[in-house]
Amino acid sequence: MPDSALLVEHITKRFSGHDAVRDLSLSVPRGTVYGLLGPNGAGKTTTIRMVLDILAPDEGRILILGRANTDDAVRQRVGYLPEERGLYKKMQVRRMLRFLAELKGVPGREADRRISRWLERFGLIENGRDWGRARVDELSRGMQQKVQFIGALLHEPELVILDEPFSGLDPINAQALKDTVVDLRREGRTVVFSTHLMDNAERLCDSICIIARGERQLEGELATVKAQHGGRHVALELASGDAARAVAMLHDASVVRTLDDSNRSFELELAPGADPQALLRRILDAGARVERFEMVRPSLHRIFLDVVGATDVEAGMSGHG
Repeated sequence: MPDSALLVEHITKRFSGHDAVRDLSLSVPRGTVYGLLGPNGAGKTTTIRMVLDILAPDEGRILILGRANTDDAVRQRVGYLPEERGLYKKMQVRRMLRFLAELKGVPGREADRRISRWLERFGLIENGRDWGRARVDELSRGMQQKVQFIGALLHEPELVILDEPFSGLDPINAQALKDTVVDLRREGRTVVFSTHLMDNAERLCDSICIIARGERQLEGELATVKAQHGGRHVALELASGDAARAVAMLHDASVVRTLDDSNRSFELELAPGADPQALLRRILDAGARVERFEMVRPSLHRIFLDVVGATDVEAGMSGHG
């Protein structure tokens, strides 16, 4: 597709007879944020490494910005943050970033200007302290991750690929990365990121692809995906301390098909033929105080569980993408 920043067509990758990725196709529109979603071990990182020509697919082809991903020139237009972080620990931050920029063809003086701008943007120059003059191993883990993120952006890539970018970050540093992803899209760049954290994907992505066991399970614009999986979902919130009063009816399979709960907030899908008003009356009759009862589209987390299966999600928690 001419408007695709990334086009993957029927790629397969085998390791020792095992299909890590099987007949996977996806299309990433230009100027969007695209989520490659799946449990750990689903094949996300293997897919990204094939896109970047770190691994060669056994079958299929990959186009980046309309050209083969094996083209050296097109790879210069891509920025990459790997899942396994790797920085030169004893090197000064500014020198290391300048080295990374020059590898991508950015002249030294221009690289220095961009480095200062990004360090300031990420709060690494503040209150008279320039962390760019420190060694990498003097920085906190969150700072190091921001430095590696900067290294992926210094050459102003058209396509940015982030593998589990929010893993291990505290809320403040995670928000800084999310804000930057939004800004990159606003500038017309394309961002692809892999994650198994659905909240981040739901807030950031225009389109998604869910993969499990190396195969595509679902792909499309997020709004369309949610509309297609609308079903009959209810967002329910009870007054503090009242959840126990509604437990029995919420676990009644004749009324509720699926249930996600978090303390006193619930997302549930009604069983076929169940009447939402009848459920509401039963909850009230049990003495529970209802603060919210609303028919809603399902969350991406709920869709993910429905598509992938809770068993696969749990099995993948100790694996790799």
